[in-house]
Amino acid sequence: MQITSSLDKILTPTAIALGNFDGIHRGHLEVIKPVLEAKDAGVYKTVVTFDPHPQQYFTGQQRQLLTPHPERAIILESLGVQQLVLLSFDRELVKLSPQEFVQQILNDRLQAKFVSVGEDFRFGNQRAGAATDLVKLTADIGICTRIAPLETDGDSRISSSRIRAALLAADLELTQQLLGRYYSIVGTVINGQEIGRSIGFPTANLKYPPEKFLPRQGVYCVRVDTATATQLPGVMNIGKRPTVNGVNTTVEVHLLDWDGNLYGQQLTVYLHHFLRSEQKFPDLAALTKQIQADCDAARKFFQM
Repeated sequence: MQITSSLDKILTPTAIALGNFDGIHRGHLEVIKPVLEAKDAGVYKTVVTFDPHPQQYFTGQQRQLLTPHPERAIILESLGVQQLVLLSFDRELVKLSPQEFVQQILNDRLQAKFVSVGEDFRFGNQRAGAATDLVKLTADIGICTRIAPLETDGDSRISSSRIRAALLAADLELTQQLLGRYYSIVGTVINGQEIGRSIGFPTANLKYPPEKFLPRQGVYCVRVDTATATQLPGVMNIGKRPTVNGVNTTVEVHLLDWDGNLYGQQLTVYLHHFLRSEQKFPDLAALTKQIQADCDAARKFFQM
């Protein structure tokens, strides 16, 4: 799949799903689905999102993302998307009127033949354009636009903010229900202090994007994809490791009944079940005993 932030390198013509798509949850999938079903020959199935996130641009504060762009690309490619366009959300884009956005971006640059947006999509200077305005403006220049209705879960709308709240509460069942899949963390294995190895539980220390949204600190039952294997069961700890006087938040994974070298590999960790909150133990012996109990609990959870 092509990933580009340059308007000069876009593969055209396009069928576009347009929006922020942080999380690519079930509501987002309803916006993307019509693009994947596009029948026009030679049209690139494209997702167009904004970089940085509009809220980050206006507040000036780093926004934690459920799916940083590299992870978002992995998910979109698995769905069948051919191109991800990271549209620079900058001063030039912000000042465009709804009409200018449609003409200059959708028509001239993206050569869109079809556009799909969510019911609550807004665009143009001061968010002046609504989804219904997009339908009219694009129709005037021969582009078909479809509005996807808001997806709900019971009486509540599915949203990235609800998923964040569920993750902070370690409610993985609700998280999976809203996403339509397990929440994941993608990172590269780097050298750590090797404390886990010294007590018989070697861990893979993950370097993850700084903008990645992390769930509640604690211990989780996980499954892990490595460069050579998939769905390996394991235990993951997210936290500051207070027993060894840690300062920075780390993400460490211990694979159950597995041995090998993971340094430098990219891992995808899927969160299945929350075991317990992080806690400080009096010494390494007590920590070792608890880790063994965590591993036993994970084996029971995975019915190993």
